[in-house]
Amino acid sequence: MQYNYKYRLNPPEDIAETLLHHVDTCRQLYNHVLSKLNEVDDIPARYEVQGRLPDLKSWWGDLENVHSKVLQMVVKRIYGNLSTLKVQKENGHAVGSLKWKPPREYRSLTYNQSGFKLKNTSGRSVLWLSKIGEIPIHLHRDIPENATIKQVTVKQEPTGEWYATFGIDVDEATPEKPEKPEQVVGIDVGILKYAHDTDGYAIESPDFSEERERLERAQRDLSRKEHGSNNWEKQRKVVAERHAELKRKRRDFLHKLSNYYATEYDLVAVEDLDAKGLVELPGNSRNRAGAAWGTFLRMLEYKCEREGTHFVAVDPKDTTKECASCGVKTDKPLWVREHSCPSCGFEADRDANAAWNILSRGLEEVGVVHSESTPVETALPVDTPVSAKRVVETGSPTLKERTASAVSE
Repeated sequence: MQYNYKYRLNPPEDIAETLLHHVDTCRQLYNHVLSKLNEVDDIPARYEVQGRLPDLKSWWGDLENVHSKVLQMVVKRIYGNLSTLKVQKENGHAVGSLKWKPPREYRSLTYNQSGFKLKNTSGRSVLWLSKIGEIPIHLHRDIPENATIKQVTVKQEPTGEWYATFGIDVDEATPEKPEKPEQVVGIDVGILKYAHDTDGYAIESPDFSEERERLERAQRDLSRKEHGSNNWEKQRKVVAERHAELKRKRRDFLHKLSNYYATEYDLVAVEDLDAKGLVELPGNSRNRAGAAWGTFLRMLEYKCEREGTHFVAVDPKDTTKECASCGVKTDKPLWVREHSCPSCGFEADRDANAAWNILSRGLEEVGVVHSESTPVETALPVDTPVSAKRVVETGSPTLKERTASAVSE
């Protein structure tokens, strides 16, 4: 199985300057190759372009100082971007052409297969990179012994910090998914409650208002600085640090929540959401973007694959309108938070009803027979609220705890 492990680097000043020079050389090569491809009608194969790199070195001296695999990955990066544009065009999206990369948009370089090595020098861990040298690295977690490191991407974040991301292959069999899943759950994501599942848990959306306020204050301070001045650059890093803080806390919450569902259940059913399209809808787009539903679903999918759990993404159409008990559709404005079926009388929280519909569709997709009366029989009368703060602070296992009042009711 393939994983990415990310670690903090602590390059000394001279190594940091060399890294920046290599990254900028790669950026210039990216722009050069892109300009050449724009001059031809028929784009040649990627390996043909990579084969021209040795000749290019004869008149471009800076390329001699960069490892050959790094240069090849620059070409691969261009062709990957071209492939993405092609797919978007085929899907009916209006796309333009690739643009030249300014320094602020090109911050990384990649070693593939060779040119790198993890070493232990005088009791400290270092990452050796060909034509750059040894860089102290903070290995906050061990790489599995049965893993093979395939590539390393070194990147400077807007905060100025350097990170190395290792792409590794772990020699282990993928767990088999159960033919008859017993522990199953349907999850409906939202804004008022981040996730509402069929076990009666309503996970609150994490409160990042304090972090957002600090970010907005930093952005206002930046707007008052003279663009390009030393004070402006210093404040720009503060803004970047605020962004990074918000991003880390959000991803920590999503990692813990997705890990909980992937490890505790045999089958997880979710809606197949177009997260990007939802963000682009008018009204409340900031909250939808901050919810990061797409990131959560991607995390959940690969963790389910890792744990041998069925991950089923179902058609989201009418999951809120349909009655989970009898299937009759009832229109509900967004402000109506309760489901009350005029046909069978089934009553439940709006999101809980949607979660049951999601689970029913997920079970149907994997061919599992289920009782039509399941929602009425097993849904908690009052859903158990779980604070997002508890998930962030103590980890997802706290979701298993039911309050005494919820059980007694």
